[in-house]
Amino acid sequence: MKNTYLTGYLPLVAILLFSLSFALFVQGLIISLFKQVGLYTEMLELFTETEVNLVITLSLMVLFFFLISGLKVIANTVNELSLLFFSKDTEGELLKVVRNGSIIFFVGGLLSLISFSSIVGIIAIFFLTAVGYLVFFVYKTSASLSIANLVGIITFQVVSWSTLGILLALFGMKVYNGLLGSLPL
Repeated sequence: MKNTYLTGYLPLVAILLFSLSFALFVQGLIISLFKQVGLYTEMLELFTETEVNLVITLSLMVLFFFLISGLKVIANTVNELSLLFFSKDTEGELLKVVRNGSIIFFVGGLLSLISFSSIVGIIAIFFLTAVGYLVFFVYKTSASLSIANLVGIITFQVVSWSTLGILLALFGMKVYNGLLGSLPL
């Protein structure tokens, strides 16, 4: 059966899988922090251990779902802008060609569940999945593009994601320094 919409649900499932992986890891950190502060035993007086773990995991999963969904929107925008700038496709045929790339993120999401106890493993799988999708995207669109346009798409992708990463890192450092500066030492 060949239907272009057959894999339409895979991005959602991949986002849920990656969100669950990140949530399970961070849940372990939060529970150990609650135990160190003495808050965990107080919470167990009101709720069962399963309820506490479930609420923390679901809350974190929603948070990571929002973050990864935002990244997906940015990724779709960057992909379509790169095709707008560097391809002559006006009908959207190249988007149909790369639609099955969501399988890469689905497999990456499944692999991230295996590595949910290691943040380095989860992040490595996430980045390898993203790079794998970029390679897939370039490979599938290369048949319809000239070498110059292909180099333009790759450069646009690398510059866009590098800029976003640097801006997020700078923002994170600014917030971190602001928090450290406000602490009475």
